[in-house]
Amino acid sequence: MSAQQDTQRYLVVGANHRSSTNSTRDRLFVEDGRAIDLLFRLRDAGLHQAMLLSTCARTEVQAAHGEPGEATLIVRRLFAEHCGMEEDEIAPQLYALEDQAAVRHVFSVAAALDSPVIGEPQVNGQIRDSHRASANAGMSGRELELLLQAAYGVAKRVRTETTIGERPVSMATVALQLARDVHGDLSRCEGLLIVGGEMGELVTEQLMASGLQQMTVMSHLPARAEAVARRIGCHYASFDRLGEFLAGSEVVISSVGGGEHTISLDQMRQALGSRRHRPVFLIDVAVPGDVEPEVNELDGAFLYDLDDLERIAAMGRAGRDVAALDARKIIDEEVTKFLRRNAGRNSDPTLTQLRAHFENVRKSILAESDGRDVDAVTRRLINRLLHDPSMGLKEMASNGDPVEGEHVLRRLFGLDDVSSSKPPSTKE
Repeated sequence: MSAQQDTQRYLVVGANHRSSTNSTRDRLFVEDGRAIDLLFRLRDAGLHQAMLLSTCARTEVQAAHGEPGEATLIVRRLFAEHCGMEEDEIAPQLYALEDQAAVRHVFSVAAALDSPVIGEPQVNGQIRDSHRASANAGMSGRELELLLQAAYGVAKRVRTETTIGERPVSMATVALQLARDVHGDLSRCEGLLIVGGEMGELVTEQLMASGLQQMTVMSHLPARAEAVARRIGCHYASFDRLGEFLAGSEVVISSVGGGEHTISLDQMRQALGSRRHRPVFLIDVAVPGDVEPEVNELDGAFLYDLDDLERIAAMGRAGRDVAALDARKIIDEEVTKFLRRNAGRNSDPTLTQLRAHFENVRKSILAESDGRDVDAVTRRLINRLLHDPSMGLKEMASNGDPVEGEHVLRRLFGLDDVSSSKPPSTKE
């Protein structure tokens, strides 16, 4: 097999939040337990270096293969079978990228520039999990490994050299950042959730995932409080104990939205008095609001409602859009550097073969010299080495295209820098 045929090229085939419908992505999603089966099916079909990345926003295969077009058909066929769809039905919702475009895509995904929310850090962990699964399946070969290690480096540069991950952009992450601003380490805090709408649960789950361990759920409906507490893994209490838990909580989330204030100014004033005005962070995500607005005027009370959270999130999104421009410049630089390094690696076998060929010619000439003088030997060596390139140029000229071959030779041997234009003899 020739060095050209043996060269592994990069490709990405998949569907994301821009290319496909929610329904198709739901059907494409691959659970962790099934990923290994799909990897083995790719391997059996002839794709030996591949990683399967499946998240809520995308399902794609990142791979290296000698024939990207052939590999794309393999992946497309597998996706169609996995979804129970016809190939021509799913194909318009899939992207297929090769070479430089594929490398740029992999780097952009790792740097969280291709996510629904730019800069969100979760994707890096998802990539590492998928990389580990590929390695366990024996499908992370040399070329794919080089690409993924480079992608991790790009993601680190983007995080280090830009502000893309500094500002929260969803209301739940805004609430988390504000809670940390008020209380610092959340593991030392106690929280209270007064349930009603879904947003309250989302904020609570974000806080608990980030260290808030002591959480209690309340509701006007005891059965609902118990059900939510079981679902998110915390305690529940009777709503009659609201005053007691207000006094004992550092973080309060309310999402009832019943049209009446669930937490009044007087209740909060009493709670703060019991706490000796140690601060309380209140998140009111109900519509209409649950917390009497005047609570925000009390010393030690930090009240944020939905409008506050959305305004801060919008500022964060705007800031990330600006930072994304800097991040894309970094990716442009890294794509260029990676492709240059990769081209150098791919040329090494050819150079080795060329060096061995020259050495064989040298030995052959020496064996034929029979002790003749150095001048005659070296002239014979030059003529012998130039024989094949000369024949190649003549063949290209006879086919009407000599320019490209001449350009390559001049570039390889630096002929434009040679002062003498007299060509060496090609006659032995």
